[in-house]
Amino acid sequence: MEDFSEFVGLSRPTVSKYFNDPTSVRKKTRDAIEAAIKQSGFRPNIFAVNLNRRRTNILGVIVPNSTDPFYMALTRRIEHIANQAGFLAFVLSSDGKPEMEERAIETFKSMNVAGAIIAPLGVQSHHQKLISLGESIPLIYVDSPLDGSSSFVGTDNRQSFKLMVDYLCRSGEPPCYFGMPPVNNNALARQHAYQEAMQQLKMDPAIVPTVPNTSWDFEKFGYDETLRILAGGGFPTKTVLCANDRVAFGVIAAAFQSGVKIGREPDSDLRVAGHDDHPLSRYTCPPLTTVAQNYNEIGRLAIELLLYKLGETENADQAFPADERILLSAEIMLRGSA
Repeated sequence: MEDFSEFVGLSRPTVSKYFNDPTSVRKKTRDAIEAAIKQSGFRPNIFAVNLNRRRTNILGVIVPNSTDPFYMALTRRIEHIANQAGFLAFVLSSDGKPEMEERAIETFKSMNVAGAIIAPLGVQSHHQKLISLGESIPLIYVDSPLDGSSSFVGTDNRQSFKLMVDYLCRSGEPPCYFGMPPVNNNALARQHAYQEAMQQLKMDPAIVPTVPNTSWDFEKFGYDETLRILAGGGFPTKTVLCANDRVAFGVIAAAFQSGVKIGREPDSDLRVAGHDDHPLSRYTCPPLTTVAQNYNEIGRLAIELLLYKLGETENADQAFPADERILLSAEIMLRGSA
């Protein structure tokens, strides 16, 4: 920066001011700097610049799986809005491993990020490290909350499961519940939401017993467990409600291999429903009945809440809940599987 300032013939504060906000300097000065940039090819080292600031313009994002379409859509939305607000969203994946999540937290500390949005592993997370990070910078949790008081944006599981359970009970045999591995707080929250919905309809909940598993490979979990269950006599009812669509994909694949017909036709053997509206759910055979999470809205509200906590929103009076917990309603997607 010193060399470039000398090259362009301006003071370093003026050049720094330009790189922070080009519109903050006069047009003549801006034109001179931009001509010098083209001639020299100079670009400031964003990480060096940010480490020298009391508060950087870098925002951290941690997701359990960067290749999962849900997290891809979420981070894309976050990155877009962050960029418009003059921030760089730096995305890291924990790959479903607590040690990788801890390493991501330490990386963000070393980068002096201004704030972070985190989809925590939850059960496997090192809670104290996340709490410590939250004491130094604003944190927003998405997908599943860390605890009952953390700032959170996600789907209202009670509403979404009530919607699906009500539909399944009205349209056929009441559903049993096929859970997901207990890798985050959604696992227990969704099971409780199913049980509550069944009890409200005066129905007995039926939880499908599964072999303990802590893998994020939900499709394989659903597939292996369904083969085992079908070989052992089948599900408790002819309707299976899965904790998420990825588990349902495994159920559908195993049922097909076992000669079990899935669908809502009279000659079908089993109905299967999911949760999330995964982008591939409409292309299963048959297409999966599910409830849709609003990925884009979760991402938008999460980054806007974070910017609000950083004092970076134009509308300082924007209405967010006092407890900073935003639960969005889901929409049922009726397809051929149930």
